[in-house]
Amino acid sequence: MRVSQCLFGNQGFPQKATGNNRSRFEPGRYERSGVTHQIPKVSSNKTYRARRGPLFVGGLAVYCVVCYGTYLYISLSNSSKTSKIDIPEDVSDRYSHTARNFDSTVDTTEKLMGLGWLRRSLTSQATGHVLEVSVGTGRNVKYYDLTKCSTITFVDQSAEMIEIAREKFKDRYPSYQKCRVLTQSTHDPIPRPAPGGFDTVLQTMGICSTTDPSALLTHLGRLSNPTNGRILLLEHGRSHYDWLNRLLDAHAPAHADKHGCWWNKDIEKIVQDSGLEIVQIKRYHFGTTWWIELKPPDEQGKPNPSSSTTSVLP
Repeated sequence: MRVSQCLFGNQGFPQKATGNNRSRFEPGRYERSGVTHQIPKVSSNKTYRARRGPLFVGGLAVYCVVCYGTYLYISLSNSSKTSKIDIPEDVSDRYSHTARNFDSTVDTTEKLMGLGWLRRSLTSQATGHVLEVSVGTGRNVKYYDLTKCSTITFVDQSAEMIEIAREKFKDRYPSYQKCRVLTQSTHDPIPRPAPGGFDTVLQTMGICSTTDPSALLTHLGRLSNPTNGRILLLEHGRSHYDWLNRLLDAHAPAHADKHGCWWNKDIEKIVQDSGLEIVQIKRYHFGTTWWIELKPPDEQGKPNPSSSTTSVLP
């Protein structure tokens, strides 16, 4: 029986609610003509929230897959389909030609992949004397909390790239006077702050354009404070999945020739060969994006093999 019939009768017109035709409503039920009818209970908010959780997680997973698929499609479309290109291992000179358009070129893909959030989570941890290498055009500049930074040193061998980074920093933090900019290779000597060295060393998307990345990381470890120094990396490289690694390998030469980046490097092996202690590793985007925290080896020069690795799928 419809509830509307209790008030309007079978014809749907108002009737005078008198005598036996009078309906009494109580919470959870109503009574008409001496017969009590139970009203079905509506699902509670707790049940709704419990059902909404899996839907949210599932939707987020689909969004991540679509975003990474879009990024991969764009990247592969922009690369030649042939792998028979004779490209030197050192392709860092490409950045001098792409510096002015670099930000506009990578903005869309970084937004789709949520790399801005990863950059923020990494850079916001910088404290004390800070060294950022492979700074590029300064895509991390806006994420610094300068109240936690005693000094900041930026290093990049591309004069065109690092000049853009210098301009960004000056425009955003005009009153900060403890920032120095070095146009040089990270492999070259970098002055360490006294007495212990750099408290935080950052590098984002730098391993891909370095010819000897393990030696580079070892060098960063020597520049770090041996007591509490931290090396924070955001890199991209090989995936969890063989099918994706085959795609990366096939298009790596063309991608390196155009963008100055070898996107198929074995990040795990590079880190292990550096001799640094692995504190934590997180992986995103089918395992191709690496969020890494390292620190200098112990006093005997031996890395601690224990580490925490988290894979965020896909």
